[in-house]
Amino acid sequence: MKQKKQKQPLSKTFKKIATNKVLYIMLVPCMIYTFIFSYYPLTGWIMAFENYKPAKGYWGSKFVGFDQFRFLFEDIEFWRSMRNTLAMSVMNLIFSFLFAIVFALLLNEIKSLPLKKITQTVSYLPHFLSWIIVCSLISKMLSTNDGAVNNVLMKLGLIKEPLLFLGDQKYFWWITTFANIWKETGWNSIIYIAAIAGIDQSLYEAAELDGAGRFRRMISITIPCIKGTVMIMVIFAVAGILNNNFDQIYVLQNSFNLERSEVIDTYIYKIGIQQLQFGMAAAVNITKSFFSLALLLLANGIVGKLSDGYGLF
Repeated sequence: MKQKKQKQPLSKTFKKIATNKVLYIMLVPCMIYTFIFSYYPLTGWIMAFENYKPAKGYWGSKFVGFDQFRFLFEDIEFWRSMRNTLAMSVMNLIFSFLFAIVFALLLNEIKSLPLKKITQTVSYLPHFLSWIIVCSLISKMLSTNDGAVNNVLMKLGLIKEPLLFLGDQKYFWWITTFANIWKETGWNSIIYIAAIAGIDQSLYEAAELDGAGRFRRMISITIPCIKGTVMIMVIFAVAGILNNNFDQIYVLQNSFNLERSEVIDTYIYKIGIQQLQFGMAAAVNITKSFFSLALLLLANGIVGKLSDGYGLF
């Protein structure tokens, strides 16, 4: 008969806690911070079920049940913002991961240590620039009035007159995607560079003795060894796929590209701050949270099945 696993005596549990009491004490500030800034604000979700009035507070506002959600799911603007959010996030996810991994692999092949450090430093710098600054640079470069991009395209004979990139909605998704790539590729590659640094060097030495070149070592050793890191990062990225860079989108957004540039975050800002519909904004936020949770569970399940059990849980 299969023996039942015996429960650990309570005394042993307390003994372990006492042994690691310093670590538990160090956790207390983190737990307090998490409660104050992550869990306590969830009480505001009650606004989604009320016709919330700030002067009356939670308990004085009229309870309307799921009316806010019914209106939300019938709103074309909400589904348009959901489409734009998913489209831009998926494009950013695919290209950002691809460029970050390729950059980390190529950086690993640089043998000169000074050159490697300079390359890393230069690639990290854009991450520390504000999106306001980056978007201002993008606007200047894409300007029809002596913008660098239009000048180059006209010199090459690809276009006859300047294109209004930010005024044509079909370009908006690509503009935001490549802006993210330029700004974050170096920073996103840090985790992969760290993972590559932890690979046993004897594997490379053995492969080199067998006649494997750089490209072959990269394909057969480096990529398989960082597979687990890539899978975990994919799960994290999918969990936050409904979060766009609000600053980036809001600064580049205008009335000409609004149909492609309106995302969940800007939608919440407009109905919550500009229109003062706090209950509706809370309903959108709850819907967004549940969609994100569903995507996280789905991504974790798919990654677990396709990659030998890699996953968060």
